[in-house]
Amino acid sequence: MKAQKKPKTIRRSVALPESLANEAMAVAPAEPNRNFNRVVVLALKEFIASRKQKAFAESMERMAADPDVISECSVTHEGLMHTETDGLSHA
Repeated sequence: MKAQKKPKTIRRSVALPESLANEAMAVAPAEPNRNFNRVVVLALKEFIASRKQKAFAESMERMAADPDVISECSVTHEGLMHTETDGLSHA
């Protein structure tokens, strides 16, 4: 069994307004060993997730407006209409 490698860590120095750092610490979730570094890591993870979610939503909006996709969905819907009368519950 291979030993798990510790994830690489990079160190960066950043300059933040004191008020931003204080506010981040004030709203950070309480955890046993809360520290500023963990708050920054959490904030970056949430930022990344938010950006990915926004990009996905924008992609879905573009797809929903795409005439080719709309046409294909219509064809698929028509092809499946017979299943509406198959006698199965649709709850």
